Amino acid sequence: MLLSKSFRDRWRPPLSFVVALVLGIMLLVPLAGIAFFRVYENQLVQATEAELIAQSAAIGAGAAQYLSRLPEDVRPEGRAALHLPPPDEYNQSFGQWSPLLPMLDLNRTAILPARPDGLPTDLKPHRSLAALRDILDPVLGETQKRTLAGFRLLDHNGVVFAGRDEVGLSLAHVAEVARALEGHYASALRERVVDNPQPIYSISRGTKVRVFSAVPIEMDGKVFGVVYASRTPSNILKELYLKRVTVFWVLAFILAATFVVGYIFVRAISGPIKALTIRSLKIGTGDRDAMKPLATHGNREIHALSESMLEMSRKLFERNDYINTFANHVSHELKSPLTAIQGAAELLRDGGSELTDAERDKFLNNILKDTDRASRLLTRLRALARADSLEMGGTCNLADVVRQMEARFEGLTIACPVNCALPMSHENALIVFENLADNSLKHGSDKLVLSPEETASSLKILVNDNGTGISEGNAQQIFDLFFTTRREAGGTGMGLGIVQAILKAHHGRLRLVPEADGGATFEIAFDKTG
Repeated sequence: MLLSKSFRDRWRPPLSFVVALVLGIMLLVPLAGIAFFRVYENQLVQATEAELIAQSAAIGAGAAQYLSRLPEDVRPEGRAALHLPPPDEYNQSFGQWSPLLPMLDLNRTAILPARPDGLPTDLKPHRSLAALRDILDPVLGETQKRTLAGFRLLDHNGVVFAGRDEVGLSLAHVAEVARALEGHYASALRERVVDNPQPIYSISRGTKVRVFSAVPIEMDGKVFGVVYASRTPSNILKELYLKRVTVFWVLAFILAATFVVGYIFVRAISGPIKALTIRSLKIGTGDRDAMKPLATHGNREIHALSESMLEMSRKLFERNDYINTFANHVSHELKSPLTAIQGAAELLRDGGSELTDAERDKFLNNILKDTDRASRLLTRLRALARADSLEMGGTCNLADVVRQMEARFEGLTIACPVNCALPMSHENALIVFENLADNSLKHGSDKLVLSPEETASSLKILVNDNGTGISEGNAQQIFDLFFTTRREAGGTGMGLGIVQAILKAHHGRLRLVPEADGGATFEIAFDKTG
């Protein structure tokens, strides 16, 4: 593995982050497609306008050159150009150069209605323009065949004098033409109207807009006419076919993004949840092997959920084992006195008058003794049940607990050199230390020393006595329920079990210190949190 387990557990992403990441990727795919098509379509429009500018500029330069060679008395009058500031940042002057750059933008330029038809007018083009028309008409026709662009040459009044159609009609009322007649380049996007729709879709004429450009024919500060050109932008489907390699990689990106989204969902959400569901079903049937950690947890929340579920399952199995073992021990411990009581009662019933007073007293004493033993056993069982269901919380001082114990245990000296705060209530702490003190007293001890050892992360209390101690053989069994070396003296073997249950409820531990010299030494340990 490239990353350590601790690093993966610490930096496991939360579910909210996974959902946000997936939504972001899903949002990115359509937005990227929309942006791509919009930008590319806008590029096609600007490329079309740039081509019209170049063609119109060449035609206009040729017309201006022709007119400049005519005598002034034969040349058209023209109109004075209005020297207004440039309409925007596109038409800026670069020294002696005045480039005409595309101005149309699908995101900012309004799409106007279809171009108005030419209007009849009494104004007639200048007679000298007839010769210019004869020269340029073949040029315009060939250019239109090659570029699919339409051209109209207008005089200084906006009257068409050359072009395939509308010769003699006025276009001065058209907005871009009126602008050009003032001496400024103008362009427009207009709706495209198809007069003869084709039954088969034309990839060269499939767009809904048409680009119009109006380039003034200027000479000596006057406008002598306008080159009015128009063309439908190239259809995006045709361009996409021409750029099919690029389109392939775009589609590959979309498919890859979709795969990544699916992988994230499977890896981080659906896969771990499915695995966790299967595990829970197996655990429900009693399969203990199903309690091992998942191979893939996914995000942080599912990881926490799976760990808590598996931990809960382990505790339930442990609890079930504990209950089974406990029930067997309880039945065994209660069976002995009950059997003895039953036997003594049967002898008393069957013996009748044949029994002597001494024999009758013996059987009655046995019944009372075994009844007392069963009663003590039930009392300890109730204490153990209460210890298993204790509520955590509370604090107390060890010194206060010791002072109360000294009044209860005569003949046992209890010393506590250092005071400390215990993470449990006074009542629970008293039960823990009284059980340990009672065991010490019953095993020949007359002195008990409590020695706290506190660090930043833990609290340990050593409980040492000077009694007979615990043999090596018994040391392995002292924490087993119902194990006792004093059964004949009334021992139940449940004292240390009660202590362990209370400490466990407070996240504490109890262990026997085997290397202790003389007597018995137990260690109570608490881990500090936060």
